Amino acid sequence: MDRHIAAQLATADAVRAWDERRAAGEVTNVTYANRLLGVARDEEAGWLAIVDYTPRGDRESRLKLTYMAAYLIATRGTLSAKEMNSALEAPRGRPADSRLTC
Repeated sequence: MDRHIAAQLATADAVRAWDERRAAGEVTNVTYANRLLGVARDEEAGWLAIVDYTPRGDRESRLKLTYMAAYLIATRGTLSAKEMNSALEAPRGRPADSRLTC
């Protein structure tokens, strides 16, 4: 999660820098769009690392869910089916609680 937060901050800095370069006429719109696409892909990779992470216990599971919820609230995003399944996974070494099935 710390790496994802750092990646988000780096993303914001990179977008600001590319905005300034474009405003100054240093780069074309095509170059600008390509660079922003690269930044977005890096941020997505960080998010997917969180989604794919399997918590090792209840504490990590709660941290993952809290982080995912905060991220979704901040970005006004939604979860894909894969992301939802990841969020509902039981921590390693512990069976899923049958009361939580939908």
